[in-house]
Amino acid sequence: MTLELTPILTRLQNMLQGFLTAIPNILIGLIVFLLFVFISNLVRNAVHAIAERAGQPRGIALVFGRIASWAVLTLGLLVSLTIIIPTLTAASLFGALGVSGVAIGFAFKDIFQNLLAGLLILITRPFRIGDQIVSGNHEGTVEDIQVRATMLRTYDNRLVVIPNSELYTNRVVVNTALDKRRLSVNIGIGYGDDIAHAKEVILRELAQIDTVLKDPAPQVLVKELGDFSVNLDVRFWIDPPIRREANEAQDRVLETLKKALPAEGIDLPFPTQQVLFHDQTEETDGHRTRQREGWPSRGIERDPRPLREIRPNSEEVDNRS
Repeated sequence: MTLELTPILTRLQNMLQGFLTAIPNILIGLIVFLLFVFISNLVRNAVHAIAERAGQPRGIALVFGRIASWAVLTLGLLVSLTIIIPTLTAASLFGALGVSGVAIGFAFKDIFQNLLAGLLILITRPFRIGDQIVSGNHEGTVEDIQVRATMLRTYDNRLVVIPNSELYTNRVVVNTALDKRRLSVNIGIGYGDDIAHAKEVILRELAQIDTVLKDPAPQVLVKELGDFSVNLDVRFWIDPPIRREANEAQDRVLETLKKALPAEGIDLPFPTQQVLFHDQTEETDGHRTRQREGWPSRGIERDPRPLREIRPNSEEVDNRS
């Protein structure tokens, strides 16, 4: 069997000639596209400068500059394609894009959703670059608001990329939205301590801490009667409301109160438990139908003798009952 190579060689020769013929168009198309890249950078910088002069936030200026740059690059790509492929006209190209537009829309639905959410975030400005926010399980400082996602730097120096649609549709806590922030710490004092005196000491010490604001004034409220202490809720305000200032303010308040309260004779009790043995309280202890739980009943004088002498064994109590 004889292998005929002539058709193959002829086709390869035609392809090579076609490529050599298209080289000038390819070079011109690349030069045109590079020119559009340069123009896109100029347009981006111009839009950014115009937005900043108009008083828009830095995030909005960045995003609109990127959108304008992408529009110029898209136009440059279409022009370059028509130069490289002369048979490709603008009408046929836009017709193909129109036919495939639905498929592209479904394929890039999430991207378009994040793009729209990013624009709405930049326009409505629920938070800005530099704000400290909480989104789900993530908390940190907003580093950048891009078209698709928002960059969040956590306090332990990790970068979290959050899609804009998630930030726009879910709850977001902006810790630095307002100029002041209220903090609180819990202090437990003994049941035998004077609550009014403890409040007076706490407020006096808070007035001497420079990071605690005088207006609004601090408050000390009784939060609950705990198992082993009377728990006080110490509330105070700080400015600025960033995380580092909050941690340092709480540290100073707790350190100050730890020294001041015992110096004024106010107890800071440890957790305690009390165990009652039923053979040490009342004579009826050990008798299941007559024994009492907890402390002895009032008005009953306890016999000073040990309970074993009063009731040698539980059988006597059962017989008496």
